[in-house]
Amino acid sequence: MSGKALLVLSDGIVFEGRGFGSEGEAMGEVVFNTSMTGYQEILTDPSYKGQIVTMTYPQIGNYGINEEDIESLHGPKVEGFVVKEYIDFPSNWRSSLSLGRYLRDHNRVCIEGIDTRALTRHLRDFGAQMGIISTVDPDPESLLVKVRKHPGIAAFDLVKEVTTAKQYSWNEGCWKWCHPPHPPLSKGGNPKGGKIVVYDFGIKFNILRNLIEAGFDVMVVPAQTPAETVLEMNPDGVILSNGPGDPQTVTYAIQNAKKLMGEKPIFGICLGHQILGLAMGGRIYKLKFGHHGGNHPVKDLSTGRVEITSQNHNYCVDIESIKGQTKLTHKNLYDGTEEGMQHVELPIFSVQHHPEAGPGPNDSVHLFHRFRSLIESGKP
Repeated sequence: MSGKALLVLSDGIVFEGRGFGSEGEAMGEVVFNTSMTGYQEILTDPSYKGQIVTMTYPQIGNYGINEEDIESLHGPKVEGFVVKEYIDFPSNWRSSLSLGRYLRDHNRVCIEGIDTRALTRHLRDFGAQMGIISTVDPDPESLLVKVRKHPGIAAFDLVKEVTTAKQYSWNEGCWKWCHPPHPPLSKGGNPKGGKIVVYDFGIKFNILRNLIEAGFDVMVVPAQTPAETVLEMNPDGVILSNGPGDPQTVTYAIQNAKKLMGEKPIFGICLGHQILGLAMGGRIYKLKFGHHGGNHPVKDLSTGRVEITSQNHNYCVDIESIKGQTKLTHKNLYDGTEEGMQHVELPIFSVQHHPEAGPGPNDSVHLFHRFRSLIESGKP
């Protein structure tokens, strides 16, 4: 444990606690996540690039860190981490090191010992905003000046910071409970599912694992790969993945999506859903404090089925702005916001939530098989 640490929000509110992880300062947009477990998956989700994540569950660190459950390479993607009570002595047969050691090894500045309920209520009432965590500057006024100089994460293309540097194939399937602690992952997939190209805007590994389970041959490409290059690969379908930040900054992705529409079946997830909306000429709006957690009820409007979903997004597509091209397919039962759409003519659909659900239940995993059916039938 370090000594005193401060969290200062851009509206001037100050929280005092204790540092853990690395010494120094971290700046980002402060959001809260309502999941009770899955902090390791949250930390390594590239969609959180640019953000400081507050966990609403009070005790974090209980089960430590293991190498099998990370969702991306090269460590945590969050800018900082905020918890009520950090547990420095993990109890889990899979744990290889403590959460604090993991965050320290990857130079992440974190704070514990603050009232996360008060912070969450503040963010809920006044909205997500920029904040700074510091273990080295004890002056709140000084920290406030620093955080107010930050232009906000919407000023940056964060996708470029988390996408893969080169194209690669993926052949690992999902974990099975019956396997030993370090099992060989399933290989290959069923070639009958066809070949798909996945745009990596900050993809989570569990999306790729579920695509293998659905029977696809999976090729992952960098975010800036031209649509022409993808078409030359002649895939049976294209995935637009999740990722961080404001989708309006990822102009190259929007242009590529426009070129791919009508050429190949497309499935968009989270940021990929937003990129599709913009490619169709739609409007994007920002939520007050975003959806971050593993317990969001979403209604499938075609079946009436309610699915408990994992979510991590600050922006939504205004489906009304592209009415006539698409129809609304999913709705969030917490606040009524749009959660999915389907093109009325083309083999294209997308969802705002995360069907790979890591963390979270697996109510929406059927969407990967729906994409396979879409490719096989060629009909929306």
